[in-house]
Amino acid sequence: MDHRGEHEGILSNYGSVSVNEKLPPQTAGEKFKMAIKDDFGPSTFVIRAAVAGVDLERNSIPEFHEGGAGYGRYYWHSLVDSAVENTLVEFVVPVATHEDTRYYRLGSGGVMKRTAYAVKRVVVIRSDAGGDTFNFSEIVGAGAGAGISNLYYPRRERTFNNTAGTFGLNAGIDGATFVVREFLPDVMHALFHRDSKAEVKQ
Repeated sequence: MDHRGEHEGILSNYGSVSVNEKLPPQTAGEKFKMAIKDDFGPSTFVIRAAVAGVDLERNSIPEFHEGGAGYGRYYWHSLVDSAVENTLVEFVVPVATHEDTRYYRLGSGGVMKRTAYAVKRVVVIRSDAGGDTFNFSEIVGAGAGAGISNLYYPRRERTFNNTAGTFGLNAGIDGATFVVREFLPDVMHALFHRDSKAEVKQ
């Protein structure tokens, strides 16, 4: 029985499934496919464009300078940050730790309860065996990604505070993404009368 699907567009619920759904463990190939889809999904380019704009406005990295060329430097660095972090969080680490990278949507209860549940998934994830476990994929993967980012940022920016800031930004974006995945089917149903059942497509 296969009820799987996804919401297309800038906001996508790809990789989401009902918390009550029983699925076979993900293969390494399925985890890789999800990581690549997130690397090149429309929402990634939009989110990272916004991050680059904020960094440019704040002059976060003076070596990048200002104007269009400066924005371009911020943008491609932010995209690389995202690609490295996604690959580690959704493929490399979960393959090693046997964690399920799909988002298991609660789908019922009050807004606060569901929001808290979604944010909690930053530190709690489902294992390939089906139980909840500490989210090594997120914490270790995002931390390693932040460390790797030092390889392509100007030497003066390779500080502990900047590395920690990159880790916090990446983990925060992931947490916000979980909240979107929790509520997106309800929003789509309210706006377009689509089925609000969370489904995943591999």
